[in-house]
Amino acid sequence: MDIATDSHTPRAISRPSFRITCAALFAMCGLAFAQEPANLQQQREQFRAAYTAAYNGQNWRALARGLESYPLYPYLEAAALEHDLAHADRTQVQAYLVRYPDLIPADDLRRDELQLLAQQRDWNGFLSFYKPGLGDALTCDALQAQLAQGARLDFQRDLASLWNQSKLPSACDPVLQASAAQGLLTTAHIWDRIDRAAKADAPSTIEQSAAWLPADQQAIARRLATALRAPATLLAQADSMPDDARTRQALTLALAHYAHRHADQAQAAWNKLSARFAFDTEQRYRILNALALYSATDYAPDAPAKLAALPPAAQTDATREWRVRVAIANRDWKTAQVAIAALTPNEMQHDEWRYWRARIAEKLGHADQAHADYAKLAQQATYYGFLAADRAGVPYQICPEQLVDDPAADQRVLAMPGFMRAFELFALGMQQLARREWSRAYDALPDADQRAAADLAWQRGWYDRAVFAFANDDDLRLYEQRFPLAYKDDVIDAARNAGIDPAWAFAIIRAESAWQTDARSDADAYGLMQLLPGTAAKVASENGLAYDAANDLYDPRINIPLGTRYLATMAMRFDGSPWLASAAYNAGPVPVQRWVDARGELEPDAFIATIPYQETREYVGRVLSFTTMYDWRLHGDALPVSSRMPAIGSAYQFGGGARKQVTCRLENDETSRTAATVTGPGDTAATSHNLH
Repeated sequence: MDIATDSHTPRAISRPSFRITCAALFAMCGLAFAQEPANLQQQREQFRAAYTAAYNGQNWRALARGLESYPLYPYLEAAALEHDLAHADRTQVQAYLVRYPDLIPADDLRRDELQLLAQQRDWNGFLSFYKPGLGDALTCDALQAQLAQGARLDFQRDLASLWNQSKLPSACDPVLQASAAQGLLTTAHIWDRIDRAAKADAPSTIEQSAAWLPADQQAIARRLATALRAPATLLAQADSMPDDARTRQALTLALAHYAHRHADQAQAAWNKLSARFAFDTEQRYRILNALALYSATDYAPDAPAKLAALPPAAQTDATREWRVRVAIANRDWKTAQVAIAALTPNEMQHDEWRYWRARIAEKLGHADQAHADYAKLAQQATYYGFLAADRAGVPYQICPEQLVDDPAADQRVLAMPGFMRAFELFALGMQQLARREWSRAYDALPDADQRAAADLAWQRGWYDRAVFAFANDDDLRLYEQRFPLAYKDDVIDAARNAGIDPAWAFAIIRAESAWQTDARSDADAYGLMQLLPGTAAKVASENGLAYDAANDLYDPRINIPLGTRYLATMAMRFDGSPWLASAAYNAGPVPVQRWVDARGELEPDAFIATIPYQETREYVGRVLSFTTMYDWRLHGDALPVSSRMPAIGSAYQFGGGARKQVTCRLENDETSRTAATVTGPGDTAATSHNLH
């Protein structure tokens, strides 16, 4: 797989209210649309004024006069109705829903009206607005409405799909209580839900369900919740428990969960409990797997023996791969060779293990085998492909492709009302709504038109749409769209002022936010370089940079200088090393220093392979790959990726050095050509612990 792909979904983002940030975002996004016809610009200005008025409960209609044919006109009335929803005339709301049944603002208005009616317990009004498919909470509210009208519930018709969820919103609690009162929740149903909740790590669902069991079974069920919430507590009570099926189930859960954080203590508990309780084979294998795996991620001295002793049926991809990682950490190349030979064919398709098969062969003195494997892998434009090319002494293989113009597809996309609304919302800075309109319209397109839509978004400066759209195998070589040089002058100037490589700064942005300026993570990190407000304030204060409040981080002109200075701070902490600084940017400097203290004698590629956090391990490789791609995009060639990976403790300073030739040898083509430099805006993919 090309490491340049976006192999995961970015963290969920949220956006501050339009009322707070519309002016700044309008100003920013207006830059990308400066060449639009004057009359469209006038419509946008008029819409901005009318929308602000409607959003704030002011008279908007006079301001909107003449906008009736503008694609976003329906958003105005919806905003006004939303503002006054608690006092709105329901006939007006119903009339809006009838006029615009398929629009996103109509969906939002319906949902908000239903939530209000449910809070007011106006069940007749609720049913007049309700339609299925609006989520579990409103489904349960609808069942409450039916109960209020004297209806009785049917398990298969009303509850079965809800019952299969491991977690439900609190709006479902009254429905579940009513179901229990009607006798619909049989003991078998309840235990089925508890077992699914145990597998889904949902202790709250277990505790809720346990209350409906017969009294003599409730404590048994609650042990499963304790196993998830406080495994050490349950293990300490094991001496007083009977050796029955449910106790063994709870102890298995507890041992597996406890091993994750306390592998040694879990092993001691297992040594004691395994002699007393008759765990079945599946339970034993699950426990042994957890003990071996988490001993490995802790690099415990007994981890190699535990991993090697696992029965084949107890092994998973994770334990097989960690057997290789532990051997690499120990520089035990013969054991590493045995471990990598035990990987499945599917695992061996991954570039990482292809690289390490060659690297291990090289370590064991099998130079010819290693060179042949490196040469094959070097055809990939990936982190491991670039490393293999460096070790084989061959050029990087980067073969860019370009989309074929399809004016008819462009016109089809641009004529669709959903895309009209999406592009207008993006132009206005209403990015969250723009993405919703985009997703609904994009999902309904055939593949050819999807590519046209993504390219149109890229042309308009909506880079993240192209990044994610072109993450499929057939589109990975659309490097111009996938690696945009957005805010090029700003990034280069900020990077140079911070004393770091601009290509690295571009790569961090690409990895963190996919050029989504309003990205906000679950950890409360903001903007292109995903900065925490506290970090931003500290960096701004230390460097005399502009920053007042968290929402400022949505402005690239503020975010990029702060992010590059923070990145430079991480580099200084680790001798200038960009690969270690990238790890620290993702996981935080404290864990990275802990890993350096434990395994700092390893070569950089081996150290990266042994990073305990999967997210950080993959992040570092992705950033190194992206840096190479951006270096090529900026210069037509690239510094070797290995030159960006100094040994731990060695000083690194960006600049100079021999650059790597970039060529493209097409498959089944005997001729080689130098890959042309591709310029233009590009893309990103979000991932990080967001500790910066």
